Amino acid sequence: MRKTAISFVLCAVLFALCGSAGAQPSGKAHRIGFLLSISRSSMSTRIDSFRQRLRELGYVEGQNIAIEYRSAEGKLDRLPDLAVELVGPKVDVLVSGGGNSATRALMQATTLIPIVMTFGSDPVAAGFVSSLARPGGNVTGLTSITGELSGKRLELLTETILKPSRVAVLYDPGDPAKISEFKEIQAAARALEVQIQSLEVRSPQEFENAFKSAATWKANALMVLLTVITGGPNHKQIAELATKNRLPTMFTESERIETGGLMSYGPNYADSFRRAAVFVDKILKGTKPADLPVEQPTKFELVINLKTAKQIGVTIPPNVLVRADKVIR
Repeated sequence: MRKTAISFVLCAVLFALCGSAGAQPSGKAHRIGFLLSISRSSMSTRIDSFRQRLRELGYVEGQNIAIEYRSAEGKLDRLPDLAVELVGPKVDVLVSGGGNSATRALMQATTLIPIVMTFGSDPVAAGFVSSLARPGGNVTGLTSITGELSGKRLELLTETILKPSRVAVLYDPGDPAKISEFKEIQAAARALEVQIQSLEVRSPQEFENAFKSAATWKANALMVLLTVITGGPNHKQIAELATKNRLPTMFTESERIETGGLMSYGPNYADSFRRAAVFVDKILKGTKPADLPVEQPTKFELVINLKTAKQIGVTIPPNVLVRADKVIR
């Protein structure tokens, strides 16, 4: 009886150990491919928000999930090859962390693997989805509607700089979404009786000449449209040139204000990346991307840098300051 009992216990223990070994998450880990247009370090706050939300949803990296990153480091021509690299290994879902350029590269690499956008301009016009409510293909996620906010940004500038008559707009004409955004600004400018100067830049080496052109034109404010060229590590140079020229700046992203910009107004991108993790979770649990409506941002933030304001001699009106979600002092 004792031998039988001991044998039974040993068998039970062995069965449990074998079952535990067979259930190790390393063999069943879901794989996520993450494509970035700029460096991972430049996107660290957003990526951390994405990873944190995954943890809250029960995913542990190295156990039941693994994330493969590829970054073009600001060189958009590298995106197609990097997208193919991500599709090569067995991945369950792809995440576009580089706006329309990264999403387009992933779509060209696969029509089968689900793709989740974290931000981007007008995915319907870009041909990524049939409609926001019914994406219809392998792409879903979030859009940043930054173009639609152009008028609001210009309006905030007029309130802050006491109705500037001349506003320069810095952008990369090689990005179709920014051409559309520039047109939105022109339309808003006509209503506000503001003159607009187009400052086209195709590389950081053109920043100096762009600011000289703005000075010659006697611009009294600057709007910066985010692209790979004007974002990433280059936005610091833009902020420094703006301060040197005592030119108030309006950016589209709050991260640009930390390094010296004056103001920003736009979606809370960290929140968008958190929402992207929810899309990933639903897809991994079996929902098809075609059945997941594309979301527009619900959280927007106005950020003001008072240190920059003091450096360039601008006083932020109380009625603008009180509406700020964050003030850097």
